[in-house]
Amino acid sequence: MRLKDIREDKDITQKTLSEYLNIRQNTYSQYETGQRQIPIETLIKLAVYFDTSTDYILGLTDIPEKYPRCEKYNNQ
Repeated sequence: MRLKDIREDKDITQKTLSEYLNIRQNTYSQYETGQRQIPIETLIKLAVYFDTSTDYILGLTDIPEKYPRCEKYNNQ
């Protein structure tokens, strides 16, 4: 998973993201280290936040561009 790389490339702290996700910073840190699996809803929020695809976050593709989003997620 490349969550840490994406976050660091954008100069965002774990604290900032944990506040956005409404979780503890330690929980977010565990997502980055693989100690805890990311819930699907949280993964979607991260993809929207970083303007990329869940596949890119998970390392399933090396293409960072997002897919066209359905209407439900266009304004988040």
